[in-house]
Amino acid sequence: MKPVKVGVLGLGTVGGGTVNVLKRNAAEIARRAGREIVITRASARDLNRERICDTQGIVLTTDPYEIINDPEIDIVLELIGGCGPVKEMVLTAIANGKHVVTANKALIALHGNEIFARASEKGVMVAFEAAVAGGIPIIKAIREGLSGNQIQWLAGIINGTGNFILTEMRDKGRDFSDVLAEAQALGYAEADPTFDVEGIDAGHKLTILASIAFGIPLQFDKVFTEGITKITREDVEYAEALGYRIKHLGIARKTPEGIELRVHPTLIPARRLIANVDGVMNAVLVKGDAVGPTLYYGAGAGAEPTASAVVADVVDVVRALTGDPENRVPHLAFQADSLADIPVLPSEEFRTAYYLRLHAEDKPGVLADVTRILANHQISIEAIIQKEALDDKGFMPIIMLTQITLEKEMNAAIAEIEALPMVNGKVNRIRLETLG
Repeated sequence: MKPVKVGVLGLGTVGGGTVNVLKRNAAEIARRAGREIVITRASARDLNRERICDTQGIVLTTDPYEIINDPEIDIVLELIGGCGPVKEMVLTAIANGKHVVTANKALIALHGNEIFARASEKGVMVAFEAAVAGGIPIIKAIREGLSGNQIQWLAGIINGTGNFILTEMRDKGRDFSDVLAEAQALGYAEADPTFDVEGIDAGHKLTILASIAFGIPLQFDKVFTEGITKITREDVEYAEALGYRIKHLGIARKTPEGIELRVHPTLIPARRLIANVDGVMNAVLVKGDAVGPTLYYGAGAGAEPTASAVVADVVDVVRALTGDPENRVPHLAFQADSLADIPVLPSEEFRTAYYLRLHAEDKPGVLADVTRILANHQISIEAIIQKEALDDKGFMPIIMLTQITLEKEMNAAIAEIEALPMVNGKVNRIRLETLG
């Protein structure tokens, strides 16, 4: 049987890692796939740049379309990233009858519905395991390994940069801005870190996970995102004192009213395994009705961890090349005509518990006024810490944990608390999940 010919678009970190893995493990991969897999062509913006991979035997070009339009290429690996021109490259490859493997979470989250529809029309596959959580095979786990379950919820640390920052803040008592600067120096964060620290990157990944978990179309525009820029060293310390840790989580939960899609800092009990995932590592916790909670842990980025997922997709495509397109594993786990129109809830309808931190004048009755406001909005208090020592501005820190309530009730209560004359500044709110 003749070898399957692969063309690689992009020879950066992931592209270079993929070339290395495919070459180094060629014999083992051929044993698994049933056919030899050979990279014959690759594109890069600068052909003279020093690379992490050996390109011997690979024809290089600066024009991706030379690969996309090459009739000899069976599978196109899109490892450039971003959207814009890349979307057209992928659609052209599909139109040319080529299978596509991508690590591009933004492309799938924003344009996946259209891309998968075009791929189905042409009878080709678009594989995207590497788009979420790097080397962790989480998409395959949900789409195939848990296909006998009704997924109830999932929660994931799916951005390593944010996890590194929060870990350093907890372990070393450092401030957010200080750790962010180090993350940029180490290459974990971009010069513009917005996608990482504001939750956009995690939102793209959560969009994909929720779609394959619940059988809904990709809907990034309905994901609630909140970053970690307002998390202070004090919040981290208070959370620890209360038996919790702060993680930047992507959470998708199916409720009778609809589906919650949210990315935000979250207090979780320190005893949970996922609370102990530190540094740049990723982890996803998935709760199915039959299997119960399952945890998937590993490297969320990096040349070869991500290449591991890319190559696994290539092997899957090769295995399916001679199969009936109608009987392949669906792109989003459910058959295309069976995707459900389940509503995605607005943030006001989220139900969760909360950590609240406020600063007030050291006067009698302050705490009574705050608790009265919460009670008026049917919000029960789980725990209170009232610090005797005043802060550097002469105000008394008050920390509270609440029981589960509607977000819209909490919004209204916080507005009233902030309006109290003895309360100084804004109330800092962090959502709390027990993940039990």
